[in-house]
Amino acid sequence: MKVLLLESIHPVAAEALRRAGFDVETRTGSLSEDELVDQLPGVSLLGIRSNTRVGPRVLEAGKDLLAVGCFCIGTNQVDLVDAAQRGVAVFNAPFSNTRSVVELVLGEILTLARRLPDKTRRMHEGIWDKSAKGSHEVRGRTLGIVGYGNIGTQLSNVAEAVGLRVIFYDTTDRLAHGNARRVGTLDELLAESDVVSLHVDGRPGNAGLFGADQFARMKPGAVFINASRGMVVDDVVLRDHILSGHLSGAAIDVFPIEPKAQGEPFDSPLRGLDNVILTPHVGGATQEAQEEIGHFVSGKLLGFATTGGTALSVNLPQVVAPQPPGAFRMGYLHTSVPGVLAGINRLLADTGVNVIGQALSTRGEQGYVVTDTDTVLTDDTLSGLLGSPHTVWLRSWRL
Repeated sequence: MKVLLLESIHPVAAEALRRAGFDVETRTGSLSEDELVDQLPGVSLLGIRSNTRVGPRVLEAGKDLLAVGCFCIGTNQVDLVDAAQRGVAVFNAPFSNTRSVVELVLGEILTLARRLPDKTRRMHEGIWDKSAKGSHEVRGRTLGIVGYGNIGTQLSNVAEAVGLRVIFYDTTDRLAHGNARRVGTLDELLAESDVVSLHVDGRPGNAGLFGADQFARMKPGAVFINASRGMVVDDVVLRDHILSGHLSGAAIDVFPIEPKAQGEPFDSPLRGLDNVILTPHVGGATQEAQEEIGHFVSGKLLGFATTGGTALSVNLPQVVAPQPPGAFRMGYLHTSVPGVLAGINRLLADTGVNVIGQALSTRGEQGYVVTDTDTVLTDDTLSGLLGSPHTVWLRSWRL
C-alpha cells in the first residue's frame, strides 16, 4: 500500500508505516485541492495536518483511499460525512498535544501580565524603560476558560498551581477540576475574568463565536487568548478593543486564513499592536507533542489497514475487537438496516464456518461488523454480501 504524508509530519510516523511494509512518501508542505486530486490515485493512506483540505472532490479522486490520518486535534479540514459515506475512515490525535498547548497558554498569560512584549521590543530598540506600569502578578486573578475539554481541564489544573482562580463555561456538562467553578453563561464568564482563553473545537456552530458583543462584555484591562480555531474570533474587532485600551493584551495562535507552507507571507489586522503575541499555529508544535502524535495516528492508520480496527475513528462506527492469533477476520461496513448481523451468521453457518469472535457497532446510518473465524472465507462464501445493496465495503485479514 502507498502512503502520502504531508505537512512535515514527525518522522516516527513514516518509520512505523515503512516497518509495516508500506511505501511512504513524505512532503514538507500542504497541497492544494488540484494538487491533491492529482496525487491521490494509488494512495491508500493519507496523512495531513491542519492546512490540507479533504473535501468531496478530493475523496472522489481517492478511489484507493482507505483512511485519512489528521496528525493534529482538529478534523474540520476533512468532510467527515462524505468520507463516511465512501467508507474512508478518519482518525486524529485528540490528546497528544494537550500539554504543549497548555504550556504555551500559561506562558502567554504570564508574559502578557508583565507586558514583556513591550519590554523586550524597547530593549531591542536600545531604550531602558524600567517601570512597573501596567505589569501585574497573576496570583489571585481570574482565568476564564471557554471550552472545558482535554486542553481546558489541564490548563485549569496548571493555572491553579500558579495561583490563578479558574472559572469555566462549556455547553456540555463537565466535572470541575480542583477549585475551578462552572459559570452558567458566557456573559457571566466574560464579566468576571481577567484573562479569557478559548479552547473550543472547529465545529461550524462555533464560527464567529467571539465578536463585538463578547469583546464588549469583557472586563476593562483584561487579556484575551485564542489557541483554538481561527474562525472563532473576529480579529478586526479584537484590534479595535486593543487600540482603544479596553483590553490590555492578547495572544493569538490561530487565524481565519493561514499560509499553506513555511516562509509564505502572513498578514493580520493584529500585526504591530502593543502587548499582542502572534504565533504561527504552534500550540501543539513541540518535539514531544509531534512525536507522540506521529506514534498515535500512525498506529490508528496501521490498525485500520491491517486489522480493520476503528477505535477512536471520528466518522465510522467504532469497533474494538480482540485479535485471536491465526484467526481470519472479515470487516463489513454497511448501511445500518435490521437483520444484517443475523444474515451474516446465517450465511456462515450454512457454509460450515465457525465464528470465534464478533463485534458490531453502529454510527448514524452505518453499521460495522467485525467477524473472526477459524477458516478462510472464500469469494463464493462472501458473494452474497458483496452483492448486497447495503454494502459499503467488505475486507478480510489474517490475524
